[in-house]
Amino acid sequence: MTIRNGFVDTVGHTPLIRLRSFSDETGCEILGKAEFLNPGGSVKDRAALGILQDFERRGLLKPGGTLVEGTAGNTGIGFAHLCNARGYRCVIVMPDNQSPEKAALLRTLGAEVQVVKSVPYADENHYQKFAPRVATTIEGAVCGNQFDNTANRDAHYATTGPEIWRDTDGRIDAFVCATGTGGTLGGVSRYLKQQNPNLRIVLADPMGSALYNWVKTGTLKSEGSSAVTEGIGIGRVTANLEGAPIDDAARIDDVDIVRTGYRLLREEGLFLGGTSGANVAAAVQVARELGPGHTIVTILCDGGQKYLSRFWNREYLAQKGLAEHADAG
Repeated sequence: MTIRNGFVDTVGHTPLIRLRSFSDETGCEILGKAEFLNPGGSVKDRAALGILQDFERRGLLKPGGTLVEGTAGNTGIGFAHLCNARGYRCVIVMPDNQSPEKAALLRTLGAEVQVVKSVPYADENHYQKFAPRVATTIEGAVCGNQFDNTANRDAHYATTGPEIWRDTDGRIDAFVCATGTGGTLGGVSRYLKQQNPNLRIVLADPMGSALYNWVKTGTLKSEGSSAVTEGIGIGRVTANLEGAPIDDAARIDDVDIVRTGYRLLREEGLFLGGTSGANVAAAVQVARELGPGHTIVTILCDGGQKYLSRFWNREYLAQKGLAEHADAG
């Protein structure tokens, strides 16, 4: 019998899904790693578990303790599940520019949620800086610090990367992924490059992020903005992303994200969030650059349920001038 031991043992081991319509139109194998099948519903379950286990190993989080995290949503959701399973208190600090479904879900899961004003990272009240201050006010609390805690990328190096390599039998030409904390890209890229130095690593970046120009020119410079992405595209190089072996970057605009996200539902039956749309759109771009016969893997980050008021809301898309692209092929 194959029986997994509770929530913790169910994180990971997600399958690769061949995206038929996108593969057929490019002549490549475009594969999405189904991270939405993690028990907490997203790729961030891996980071949350890796960080929490690292705290436990080092004796920083003790029975009855508190885990505090600044998060746009999914890592907090993973932490909330894990804290329930491990008997910890969970306190989440999140910016007010995220979909309301995320805050509601976190509270349902038992987390204490503090919503703060969305401000630039340089501001001392940015949610990533606010959360550690909250942790100092609670006895026995630690702050996950997912952006600069390299236990995040280590979790992906130890699990996500090896799973991709195993499930493709090493026949993979490129890995494409957007980044928020840098954990997935930072960990997977390191593992895959060690297996095959010629394997191409491409950062998918939405408008409004500074990372596209950082990869291309070495300078952090943002252009434009995105109305549909949440949790990806930032203006700094995190500790998790620093030193990652990235070969190139693909810039993805809202039109491509919406068109691809809605095609994933309409043509593949996959109801996913906007980041998955960005990842697949970038994978298609890379496939066309490489030419037919290549295998490209990307991440299907989370389900669409948390984005009903924005990405999956036609009225919201219409307000942003994007509704017509939801029906485009």
